[in-house]
Amino acid sequence: MKKLLFTTVLILLFVGLTQAEDWPVKITQELAYLDVVHNGQTVRIQRKQSASSTVNPDYAKTSRPCPPFCIQPIKLAENVETVGELEVINYLREVSAGNKSILVIDSRTPDWVSKGSIPGSVNIPWTKLKPDAGADPFTISDILQNQFGVISLEGLWDFTNAKTLVLFCNGMWCGQSPSNIQTLLRYGYPANKLKWYRGGMQDWENLGLTIVK
Repeated sequence: MKKLLFTTVLILLFVGLTQAEDWPVKITQELAYLDVVHNGQTVRIQRKQSASSTVNPDYAKTSRPCPPFCIQPIKLAENVETVGELEVINYLREVSAGNKSILVIDSRTPDWVSKGSIPGSVNIPWTKLKPDAGADPFTISDILQNQFGVISLEGLWDFTNAKTLVLFCNGMWCGQSPSNIQTLLRYGYPANKLKWYRGGMQDWENLGLTIVK
């Protein structure tokens, strides 16, 4: 299985490399695009190719009321890694190649998700995991076990085979993915299995990267 996964990743990378020279705006010098699976459909992640492309107006504001839209720190918690776009793309590549131990999560509420999300991600709103926001124990337990790979043992949680979660929301002023991360840490989720894309949708869109609605 590991050999098959490695081979698939190499094939995907090779395709991106062989096509890179034909694209005026690439993701990196070597990578033009990446095909991922989103809701059962293949979606190509690339940057907008027009040099006249501009920022999505939804993310053009420089200032939002704080609270709640306060600037988040670079480091949320000890051993929780903050990642950027290329790391997120690499995680998406692994997921699309069949790695079921990783989950890329859009932590935003549905009203924001409807405006566009990162291809290959799944939506788990912060309100579904936090009791203070109305989440009930049954919903929380269902998400932990059936989506995150956590095992329930006589009222305790076993995180041995828990998935690596890559969480994001709207950007460095958004508290939705930080809330999910802090909540999961309180439940005992291993910090080294939590990754935070701080730039979120604002940085993703500012780079002209593909979104899905």
